Amino acid sequence: MKLIVEPGRRAKNYWHDLWQYRELMYFLAWRDITVRYKQTVIGIAWAVLRPGLTMLAFLGFRRLAGLPPGQIPDAILVSAAVLPWQFFSTALTDTAGSVIGNSHLISKVYFPRLIVPCSAIASALVDFLITLCLLIILMLAYGLVPRWQMVGLPLFLILAVGLSLGLGLLFAALNVEYRDVRYIVPFCVQFGMFLSPIAFSSSEIPDKWRLLYSLNPMVAVIDGFRWSVSGGATSLDLITVSPAVLITVILILIGITYFRRVERSFADVI
Repeated sequence: MKLIVEPGRRAKNYWHDLWQYRELMYFLAWRDITVRYKQTVIGIAWAVLRPGLTMLAFLGFRRLAGLPPGQIPDAILVSAAVLPWQFFSTALTDTAGSVIGNSHLISKVYFPRLIVPCSAIASALVDFLITLCLLIILMLAYGLVPRWQMVGLPLFLILAVGLSLGLGLLFAALNVEYRDVRYIVPFCVQFGMFLSPIAFSSSEIPDKWRLLYSLNPMVAVIDGFRWSVSGGATSLDLITVSPAVLITVILILIGITYFRRVERSFADVI
């Protein structure tokens, strides 16, 4: 009797296989982290230095632009936006290139291909947890005591994870067939940074544009982080959060559906 194992052949057991191969996801995530900082002078400290320098750049922009002080210190205002954006941009970029980057594995052995983009999300999440220390230090320096709103921080982080996963799966699958995607993703990330309220507050957006502006799901993530960190001192409303949740869920469903539909051809294309 001959047993043939190929992607998508046992679709009913796919999610069970995904759980069975979870250790592979941990291994790939750890490999990505170690490779990222291998042979660097300051090692994993880059995970803190990158958002730190970005925060200083946006603080300088606020000073040059003459933006008025917000309800919380500018350093907290900017860092509470830089951290989730840094996670999202890193997770999206790494996830989009994850399948091509692991072509040597995909072309030789079978495992649920969703493991690869999920491991990219996991490695970006480790970086985020390290950089979270920077925000905690700033909160202590400014005497900002965490309040009950901090319980919302993991929820908005989950929203950022879902958004990066949904878009990442879509781009990762498209990147296998259309290599132009590797040029499109960095452009989209850079363009999206200017459309997100990093150097400014969402409350500065005119009311007539608020609903349209909230169609960018990262607006809700950034506003949620600021609201959680500031103890409710900054604004957060359902007009911003509801579209973000809906769009994120739709992107996750689209990303998983498209990825699952084309993953059986990955080994042949790459």
